[in-house]
Amino acid sequence: MFPKKTRTMTKKKTTTAPKATEEVKEKVRYSDEELQEFKALINEKLAQARSDYEELKAIVTHSQSNDTEDTSPTFKVLEEGASALSKEEAGQLALRQHKFIQSLEMALVRIENKTYGICRETGKLIPKERLRLVPHATLSVEAKNNRE
Repeated sequence: MFPKKTRTMTKKKTTTAPKATEEVKEKVRYSDEELQEFKALINEKLAQARSDYEELKAIVTHSQSNDTEDTSPTFKVLEEGASALSKEEAGQLALRQHKFIQSLEMALVRIENKTYGICRETGKLIPKERLRLVPHATLSVEAKNNRE
């Protein structure tokens, strides 16, 4: 029914474990090519963040407003409250966006110093996957979880 399989004996190559004197070097920083990849990613996010920040600033200051919203009396108190709340929310979002921009700019400085991607608590490299999602990260997931 099934053909018989024949086994042939082959010699296994034996490899020796690295000697104690030969240390396996752990990567201590990202290469220049990897840093340039992160720099491009950060610059894209920075451009978008600056654009969003300007829009939020315009909402708060009415710099792009062509209507009479800020000069004419408003007769509906509820609308005034909603407008004030919207401005307050936009102001808070603008502050968060400004902080995000500063974090991205500091990440660019770390790239120039070749210290980008190194956890400030453990000294180990932050995984690329985390840096792609949170390019301004200064802590590894392990260090972040230990803080909480």
